[in-house]
Amino acid sequence: MPLSLFDPMTLRDVTIPNRIWLAPMCQYSCLERDGMPGDWHLVHLGARATGGFGLVLTEAAAVSPEGRISVHDAGIWNDDQAAAWARIAAFISAQGAVPGIQLAHAGRKASTFSFRQHGHGTVPLAEGGWRTVAPSALPFDSYATPSALDQAGIDQVVADFSAAAARADRAGFAVAELHAAHGYLLHEFLSPLSNRRTDSYGGSLANRARLLIDVVRAVRETWPATKPLFVRFSGTDWTEDGWTVDDTAEVAGWLADEGVDLVDISSGGNVASAPIPVGPGYQVPLAQQVRTISGLPTAAVGLITEPGQAADIVASGQADAVLLARAALREPAWPQRAAAELGLPTTESPYPAQYVRGAWPEQTVRPSYLDLGRSA
Repeated sequence: MPLSLFDPMTLRDVTIPNRIWLAPMCQYSCLERDGMPGDWHLVHLGARATGGFGLVLTEAAAVSPEGRISVHDAGIWNDDQAAAWARIAAFISAQGAVPGIQLAHAGRKASTFSFRQHGHGTVPLAEGGWRTVAPSALPFDSYATPSALDQAGIDQVVADFSAAAARADRAGFAVAELHAAHGYLLHEFLSPLSNRRTDSYGGSLANRARLLIDVVRAVRETWPATKPLFVRFSGTDWTEDGWTVDDTAEVAGWLADEGVDLVDISSGGNVASAPIPVGPGYQVPLAQQVRTISGLPTAAVGLITEPGQAADIVASGQADAVLLARAALREPAWPQRAAAELGLPTTESPYPAQYVRGAWPEQTVRPSYLDLGRSA
């Protein structure tokens, strides 16, 4: 029998109640203290938990101050940040959803202007920016030229990911995802377009994947064996001689042996001018190919906007789950509408008890409320 969007999914000791997940999306809203999530993050992520998303993933949480995309990005490089995340994770869990955190380092795409600032590209040091790092001293587009990481710097990156995972565990997150996509540091090492090293971290596919594998191993030492670990990949650079879906599938297979439980397949981000064929579900074939070759469960993301479309992706085996991004920004309770459109009984729909009287379809509203003239 085909899988449903509303079938639970168990990975290790964690059961995610459905297969509609919130994708990580930067909010650029850490305004009062560096990297500190606040009320915006509680309300933004909490609304999607009450809206029925089975897994609620945070935005990219930087594992070090220099790993932030912008000065307004979230982090988890200290215990105060972990404590702030803890109340958010607790609220998500209390709604019956699973809280997940994405751990990230922006590499050569760090220290950029956010939408709250006037400017584009790299923030100058004199204006509060910082020096960026990468596998090689090659800039992204017109950004500042990064410093190539030496062995000590690489070792520090691995240690930072491991320490961040330990804090995420203590904060109550049940899923951790490593961000190896969109042209950020781990992706920069993977792609031959941004990695021109001639040491053991460059050249062959195995060498270019070495840092990611080192990070996975280090994280698995501090992240509980009972909790699943995800990796987000860009399935392709969409550029000749770049990172490919075949590379993704091969490395994903290696990661399965290292304790990774699912890969989340996006694309692009490492080449500013890449000709990306954007359209409904355009990255789903990448997720399907990686799933088929690697044997790992996958999640698909990218212009998945309609319930029937999402249901077909899961039922046909193209991916094991779907991640919603912009659609979820427009509609925090998208899973509840999907349940109605797909014919799920109201009693099985993902509503918190406080919202049941507003359930789709309208005839489920209690007569007493209609009598009071307070229909939904």
